[in-house]
Amino acid sequence: MAVFGAIIFLFLGSVKSFSTESEPCTFNKENICKPALANAFFTTIAFFLGGLTSALSGFLGMKIATYANARTTLEARKSIGKAFIIAFRSGAVMGFLLAANGLLVLYISINLFKLYYGDDWEGLYESITGYGLGGSSMALFGRVGGGIYTKAADVGADLVGKVERNIPEDDPRNPAVIADNVGDNVGDIAGMGSDLFGSYAESSCAALFVASISSFGSSHDYSAMSYPLIISSMGIVVCLITTLFATDMFEIKNVTEIEPSLKRQLLISTVLMTVGIAFVSFFALPSEFTIFDFGSEKVVKIWHLFFCVSIGLWAGLVIGYTTEYYTSSAYSPVQEVADSCKTGAATNVIFGLALGYKSVIIPIFAIAASIYVSFSLAAMYGIAVAALGMLSTIATGLAIDAYGPISDNAGGIAEMAGMSHSIRERTDALDAAGNTTAAIGKGFAIGSAALVSLALFGAYVSRAGIKTVDVLSPKVFIGLLVGAMLPYWFSAMTMKSVGSAALKMVEEVRRQFNSIPGLMEGTAKPDYATCVKISTDASLKEMIPPGALVMLTPLIAGTFFGVETLAGVLAGSLVSGVQVAISASNTGGAWDNAKKYIEAGATEHARSLGPKGSDAHKAAVIGDTVGDPLKDTSGPSLNILIKLMAVESLVFAPFFATHGGLLFKLL
Repeated sequence: MAVFGAIIFLFLGSVKSFSTESEPCTFNKENICKPALANAFFTTIAFFLGGLTSALSGFLGMKIATYANARTTLEARKSIGKAFIIAFRSGAVMGFLLAANGLLVLYISINLFKLYYGDDWEGLYESITGYGLGGSSMALFGRVGGGIYTKAADVGADLVGKVERNIPEDDPRNPAVIADNVGDNVGDIAGMGSDLFGSYAESSCAALFVASISSFGSSHDYSAMSYPLIISSMGIVVCLITTLFATDMFEIKNVTEIEPSLKRQLLISTVLMTVGIAFVSFFALPSEFTIFDFGSEKVVKIWHLFFCVSIGLWAGLVIGYTTEYYTSSAYSPVQEVADSCKTGAATNVIFGLALGYKSVIIPIFAIAASIYVSFSLAAMYGIAVAALGMLSTIATGLAIDAYGPISDNAGGIAEMAGMSHSIRERTDALDAAGNTTAAIGKGFAIGSAALVSLALFGAYVSRAGIKTVDVLSPKVFIGLLVGAMLPYWFSAMTMKSVGSAALKMVEEVRRQFNSIPGLMEGTAKPDYATCVKISTDASLKEMIPPGALVMLTPLIAGTFFGVETLAGVLAGSLVSGVQVAISASNTGGAWDNAKKYIEAGATEHARSLGPKGSDAHKAAVIGDTVGDPLKDTSGPSLNILIKLMAVESLVFAPFFATHGGLLFKLL
């Protein structure tokens, strides 16, 4: 982060040769703006603030999760309802912390920066874009590092423990079991939290930047300018009310009520938020205003923006429900995958991949519809606030997402502490619902990333001074091809990292089972620390190459090939990244739940495939193991790839517009 902060300062400072003279504004030539060097300095400060807030969010989330998992196990002794409330409330604490932290730091930053910038809102909100870049940079390492950590341990523990030695999941005899449980927190809590924080920070920054060069900025209308922040704060209030429905108004009495209760959270928060958006739009915005639209001004009314935010919000719900349909064992797609295990692992893999590809269709149509409507009504600002609409219920989304790993760890603690079988059954039921909600959370993250990236792409094109992006121009087309390839390159890197780390883990676990006398009988203790060290070292070492790929691509493309080629790279990575990310995370989620469906044996159909240890179950475990890096490492990390490249391009746009395209200049 320190190195990258220095790069930001040097690149942006060099736009006007480190001059400290004030100059005419980029978009409004009559006004005088602060020097480029000031923008470089404040963008760097905003970058560090974003990174710190993201790291803090992940840290606090993990702290809460580790307090909550043992408490959930203890509550499971009383009833499933009590355990559910503890797990859900803990997830909600993280959701509210993250949403409030992101908003608070952004609000304070804007007000502090204003002390220097005064009336120069264009420069102020351009420097604030560094906040989104910092949030996403940290999220990239949290997501990729966390994903490698958790999956190396998970794959190692499953392959040796379940398939080779036939011992239960989370059995204390398994040397990789501690690393596996720690990994759930690192990947799903810290990674997911910093990922959604990144989306939230970037969509706010994109909306603020476009607004600052529109009539809101030129007329210094503070409440209209703060519209994106007011939407997010309304979201926190709405989510607070929604949480009461899960914990206080409806009591969970048996296993079948868990998943419907979590789904209800999404619906209630969406309905309440729609009312909240109408309220906020009416009070914060003037009745008519103009929005910057690629060099021209577009006249927009209050209800236009209300529809933009609302369609983003409802598109998020559609993506959430579609993801749930394809990854929950309550519906036919996952049951078909479980059924295919009867004929072995190969058919399981074929069915799982087909399910993932098919699950992309509805989310893409939902994203496409929201893009068309919001862009038609309010240009790029419309897309930015649609992304904010999708993320406005982030606290509820994170609550149902963080609930998953907390329940998973509660089950691990029950198994390791040798508690009764009935408690493990309760925590497993909580965990199965948590798997689906984790998939819903990933769906939200990917959908919002698509909208955020497009909004940032629009802001970048405006800032770089490109009039139109012509796909038939060779400069743009080569960028499109390279951009569309990047998600595959990135996925290859992350999956290979998980594979090589898992290989070391499998060898270590086998070594311990073979060389420690009495380990299988339970009379000797395994060496957990070595397995934790393997996961930690692998995640720290292996996250650097994919991180470098994402952070260096825009710098190289913009500096050597110019702003048009970089526009092509951004468009290509957005279009292919969303598809690959959704299919990867849903395929992995479906394989995981197909395995749990067979293990639980809750229906006649499931019992015909089981029990644990049967050939169908072993085929399901192999499918789950293949799906682990897809759903927890490659898939979710891709949305950071598309967002981070877009926000980085926006931050460096002044440099690329001035000095970019070195190769073409030489030719």
